[in-house]
Amino acid sequence: MNTKIRLIVMNFLQFAVWGAYLTSMGTYLAKIGLGSHIGLFYAMQGIVSLFMPAIMGIVADRWVPAQRLLGISHLLAACFMTGVGLYAMNAGDFVSYPILFSLYSLSVAFYMPTLALSNSVAYTALDKAGLDSIKAFPPIRTFGTIGFICSMWIVDLLGFQHNFKQFFACAIWGFILAVYSYTLPSCPIAKTHTEKKSLVEALGLRAFMLFKQKKMALFFIFSMLLGVSLQITNGFANPFITSFGTIPEYADTFGVQHANLLISLSQVSETCCILLIPFFLSRFGIKRVMLIAMGAWVLRFALFGLGNPGSGVWMFILSMIVYGVAFDFFNVSGSLFVDKETDLSIRSSAQGLFIIMTNGIGATVGTLGAQLVVNRFVDFDSTAPQVEGWSYAWYVFAAYALVVAIVFAVVFKYKHVRQN
Repeated sequence: MNTKIRLIVMNFLQFAVWGAYLTSMGTYLAKIGLGSHIGLFYAMQGIVSLFMPAIMGIVADRWVPAQRLLGISHLLAACFMTGVGLYAMNAGDFVSYPILFSLYSLSVAFYMPTLALSNSVAYTALDKAGLDSIKAFPPIRTFGTIGFICSMWIVDLLGFQHNFKQFFACAIWGFILAVYSYTLPSCPIAKTHTEKKSLVEALGLRAFMLFKQKKMALFFIFSMLLGVSLQITNGFANPFITSFGTIPEYADTFGVQHANLLISLSQVSETCCILLIPFFLSRFGIKRVMLIAMGAWVLRFALFGLGNPGSGVWMFILSMIVYGVAFDFFNVSGSLFVDKETDLSIRSSAQGLFIIMTNGIGATVGTLGAQLVVNRFVDFDSTAPQVEGWSYAWYVFAAYALVVAIVFAVVFKYKHVRQN
């Protein structure tokens, strides 16, 4: 099978796993009385990303081929996510937070490293096929977003976004990818027996030496600061939009009834924006591309604060559109930048480090901080409308993204050589 097609299928399944629950889990948690803990569930994705991607990257670089480790990780993640679904199904409305949270945490501990592993598999396969990753990868990655959208729609249209069945949908996608991973092109591992290695090299920690380079150190630091924004709308957009259902004027609107379908416009935008990355990176360089992403995050949050599912639904739609720029111009471009600026021998480890800074430290601080902000303005135990409180929370998030953008523009120095 053609290399591109094989990688397209891998990316479709990779993000279909995530899309089954990522944007709707918050609504389910709020429904069973765990609304004040939404941030902790999403923060766990960041907490495990502090160490699991690095560990798996080291293993993939040195002992187990990346495509095989990808399959093992998805198998384990799917097994634990099945456990989440079974427990939630049997517990009904009397779910124990510690039990549900523990099973979920084990699942994401094995899923999060696959984000970096799948990138490593793709870049290696493209190199073997003699293809330019900057030009070839973005269109392939587009199908990951398509997989995310399809999974979101299936969950919404089947009526799963408010209940535990979304976890079973996630597990099914995971089991399929676990099997498929073993058909992917083989990734080489470093030959360690030919020369004596230092302790740092033996442990596969050379990627962390990138912090000695000022350019890379600043890039990773700002990746962490921007990573704060990554999971905020995933965790809180669905509960926010469905909260309008307490207001008769909005109760029957499309957004309230099908929040997942409305939010999926974000991923549709993401699909289109990925295709713009090769042009923007080659013409404007990583600094300007990152600044564009930061500006898009400001708009993303501010428009949520200003909009509503009725006459102001156009603001929600515009927020969904700018999300594609906010996410892709940061996440995908950042991954490509790291790939081009690091040595082949630490490719998987470097990608793991990027995930640590963004989905690890950044997302952990972001979701925990966001939960504090939301809890400050929104009362999940009240039956009264909380729209004004939600708006204040979104404005706080927008202000944060604006400050990061301004500091990045001043501090990060990178001379871009324009490519034709």
